Amino acid sequence: MPFNAWSSERGGRMRILFGWDDAAEAELISLYMNVDENACVIVNDHESLLKLARSRQTWDVIVMPTNSPDLDSAFATFQTIRKELPEVPIVGACHNDDVYRIARFMTAGMRTWMIRDPAGDYMFLLQAMLESVVAAVRAEHEQRLAAKLREEIDSVRKLQESIIPSDLESPDGYAICARYEPSQIRVVGGRPVTMAGGDYYDVFTLPDGSMVILVGDASGHGMKACMSIMTMHTLVRMIRNEDFRDTAAFVSEVNKRLCEQTLVNKEGGFITLLYGILRPETEEFQWTSAGHPVPIVQNMDTGDVSLMGTIDDGGLPLAIIPEAEYDQKCSRIPPRCRVLIYTDGLEEAFPQHGDVHDAYGFDGIKNSMKKASDLKLDQALDILFRDSTAHTKGAGRHDDTSVVFVERVQ
Repeated sequence: MPFNAWSSERGGRMRILFGWDDAAEAELISLYMNVDENACVIVNDHESLLKLARSRQTWDVIVMPTNSPDLDSAFATFQTIRKELPEVPIVGACHNDDVYRIARFMTAGMRTWMIRDPAGDYMFLLQAMLESVVAAVRAEHEQRLAAKLREEIDSVRKLQESIIPSDLESPDGYAICARYEPSQIRVVGGRPVTMAGGDYYDVFTLPDGSMVILVGDASGHGMKACMSIMTMHTLVRMIRNEDFRDTAAFVSEVNKRLCEQTLVNKEGGFITLLYGILRPETEEFQWTSAGHPVPIVQNMDTGDVSLMGTIDDGGLPLAIIPEAEYDQKCSRIPPRCRVLIYTDGLEEAFPQHGDVHDAYGFDGIKNSMKKASDLKLDQALDILFRDSTAHTKGAGRHDDTSVVFVERVQ
């Protein structure tokens, strides 16, 4: 039976179960351990120890002698507790002349052990020892959870990246390149985790030679954002053959269908989208924005960099209102011009302790495009990502980033 009941409410600093065979020592242990909001229970036989170990109470650590009532019985009790509570560390206690027998327990999974010296001085070290054991076990648990988190995020990210095209074909007279980079967070130990996100791009050619460019960004991160963008990708692939040459009509149709998907709009979720059709024969780029950043155009001869439209040229993001209306814009792409279509992760890069005013922003994009105007398109894309990342001063971009870069070369 217990020498004492709970000394504090459940949920104290440490919840400790002692199996002890010396009543006088148990009283002193109770005095020393029931401090600092600890919750300590002490029992004086192995049957009571097993009963409490099997109860619904949650223990941070269990302490037991390794020779009470005898070595074999103590080892059997230890094995039973170890099997039924594998996550709870067990600390052994033995007399000095029994130290050589502790190896049997340690090889079977005992966390650590202490010597019960005749003077009882070990009691003064109990608090520090058990705190160290509990802290170490909690740290190991967090590391296992972090590793599991990395595995799950990596699986989701690979699913997301599977829908992003790896090889892009350019129409005659044009060059095109694209890139997707996920964001990163830091977890236990400062190790980075590559996050799954909601960025997406697709580029494909229609039967008449026109090239379709889509860049999308689902709100949030993780599984929901990934599945939202997968849903949109599936819808786009389903209706791409319905001859939606009017970009506004196409975006309106995608929006109506996404509004029916609770996976996307649950808890205020939405998707921004830039849908454009490049028509080489007319030198036109027809595009519609659903809450997405307006494309940026650069004249390679003058170096000028400007928005293709205005910040008011984008309609509502997708999956908010089924009746939302969208406008089609038409821009001519002269020879030796570049068009940048991107998600906001590129311009919203900022240092770890910065704010919106410290973001890489349109000015950062413009400066990078200007200094890369004499480079090949893929090299200019490298400059954009490199400069955006450098702007964070080592923190890394907090949002995933997608860019499609198009150049009319003649």
